[in-house]
Amino acid sequence: MKVALRVLAVVLVILVAGGLVFYFHPLWVADQQLRFALWHEGVKSEYVEVGGYRLHYFEAPSTNRVNGTPLVLVHGLGARGEDWAKMMPVLAAHGFHVYAPDLLGYGRSEKPNVDYSITTEEDVIVKYMQAMHLAHADVGGWSMGGWIAMKLALDHPELVERLAVYDSAGIYFPASFGPDLFVPVDAAGLDTLMKALTPHPRAMPDFAQRAVLRKLAANGWVVNRSMNAMTSGRELLDFRLHGLKQPTLVVWGSRDDLIPLSVGQRIHDLIPGSSLLVVQGCGHLAPAECAAPVVKGTVDFLQADPAMAGIEKTVAGN
Repeated sequence: MKVALRVLAVVLVILVAGGLVFYFHPLWVADQQLRFALWHEGVKSEYVEVGGYRLHYFEAPSTNRVNGTPLVLVHGLGARGEDWAKMMPVLAAHGFHVYAPDLLGYGRSEKPNVDYSITTEEDVIVKYMQAMHLAHADVGGWSMGGWIAMKLALDHPELVERLAVYDSAGIYFPASFGPDLFVPVDAAGLDTLMKALTPHPRAMPDFAQRAVLRKLAANGWVVNRSMNAMTSGRELLDFRLHGLKQPTLVVWGSRDDLIPLSVGQRIHDLIPGSSLLVVQGCGHLAPAECAAPVVKGTVDFLQADPAMAGIEKTVAGN
């Protein structure tokens, strides 16, 4: 009886301690769960020196080929490599060797005192590919990452075989939001941000909201510098996209309120021979919230022989 009571007491202490950790550090707990799930799927978490800075990245070797097709995935503003979590293992299972770096200033990469412009992050990707001995690769970019990926394909066409962009920035459009959207300071601002990102925002308890706001505030200076560089207009690609020669897929959520579908259609029109995939009912987070149709469209495009060109398709979301 005494042994049982002791065991019960230990269990209760563990449960209470776990509950307190989750209450005060919910994002840390969620991160550990996500990273364990990725590790279990064969996705490795690594570091490499790039241009004198320590860069974190995920690597998912192909699970059905000895030498998988290299695929570099570039995340967006305020994001990190984990944002590709739903896609990386599935792409690896389809024969791709996936690389998903945290851009400079984001995720677990170093955060130096630099401008965080599109050109700066493009240079990071160039040096990252060199460090990983990738003479060329397919490249995918999401939101700001799409802008970086398109500029990379224009400035360094020898590095990019095929290009896929997801709800991408990079051309002018009359934005319905200000730069402060991405660094909210209160629950109301966080609610506005989530409604811009997804048509299906989930309610968060107060302790989770506080944790998210703390995290956004800690990295807010990097996001603000990125936004200042993007909104200056100096790196917009409106008058350059006609020069893209790589086969290109433009993927968009039909309910993206942050960067509307009309922007995706314009990018599609500007890139010669590009294909457009619209995912119904999904918002700006389509690669995460509607991963299944997005992955299928991506794999179909990247593995098409001959290369897909001029295709326009609408598919159902999850």
